[in-house]
Amino acid sequence: MAVPSRTSWKGFLKLSLVSVPVKAFTANDTGGEVRLNQLHKDCNARVRYQKVCPEHGELKSESIVSGYEHQKDQYVVVDPEDLDKLRTKTDRAVSIDGFIPLDAIDNRYYAGKAHYLLPDGVAGARPYALLRDGMLQNGVCAIAQVVMSGREQLVVVRPLGKMLVMFGLHYPQRVRKADEFETEVEDLQFKPEEVALTNTLIGASKLDAFDLDGYSDTYVQKLKKLIDMKVQGQEVVQAPDHEEPKILNLMDALKKSVAEAQARLATGGGEAPAVEDAAGGDVPDVDVADKKLAPSAGRKKRTKKAEGG
Repeated sequence: MAVPSRTSWKGFLKLSLVSVPVKAFTANDTGGEVRLNQLHKDCNARVRYQKVCPEHGELKSESIVSGYEHQKDQYVVVDPEDLDKLRTKTDRAVSIDGFIPLDAIDNRYYAGKAHYLLPDGVAGARPYALLRDGMLQNGVCAIAQVVMSGREQLVVVRPLGKMLVMFGLHYPQRVRKADEFETEVEDLQFKPEEVALTNTLIGASKLDAFDLDGYSDTYVQKLKKLIDMKVQGQEVVQAPDHEEPKILNLMDALKKSVAEAQARLATGGGEAPAVEDAAGGDVPDVDVADKKLAPSAGRKKRTKKAEGG
């Protein structure tokens, strides 16, 4: 698929005296979203938001400019082109402060916005590739700041295959600290049997292969189905809920979950290494559903292919 012609941002990836011309393309694709409009519930007419001047009535977008109120009812027009003239080359740069380990930033600080950074022109190709390869070889990412959408943003730049990807970050002041909530979590002691069964359940539930592309937004799919049914005049009925098994206590829940997980893996065969308890020894067998099930059983045996051999 061809690279989109419209860039989200153009500037430089700057490290010390090195400036690499780059162009950014948003990695977030909203094309698959289903957008709903607000309607008047009595007649289903669409609710519209009109931009109105008290002297001239409703305005078109091209007739609207931005301005700052410096005195009561007194405005000065701020043109984007004038603002751009005040920006230096540094303002148009992803200014790298330094390099950090790839896992140095907690996932809580990722803001959910990502941009693919590509070299802009022949001049940027070589330094771009050198920087990318250097980051890959050293196992690091870059912490940086950049002015985008009129404001300074904290970002991290990570190598991904042949490219560099820029992820937006929340400033620490905008992320609530975990210790505000940790007091709500009670400190508990566990029985050895509970720990053994939990380790068994986790081991039996490990995925030999994981493919993120196998997941899709089922909400969008259901919403599209609902819209089709409404358009065709079909009645929407309540989908049946799956009946949840009635579990009396935690141990019963763990035992039943382990039995189900091991049953799913039974056709695959293979044995897993024993799960050790806190003292370092093998956990004794646990009686589940009238069968002796070792707490370590259920995890698929890794093949040479899975190990890369």
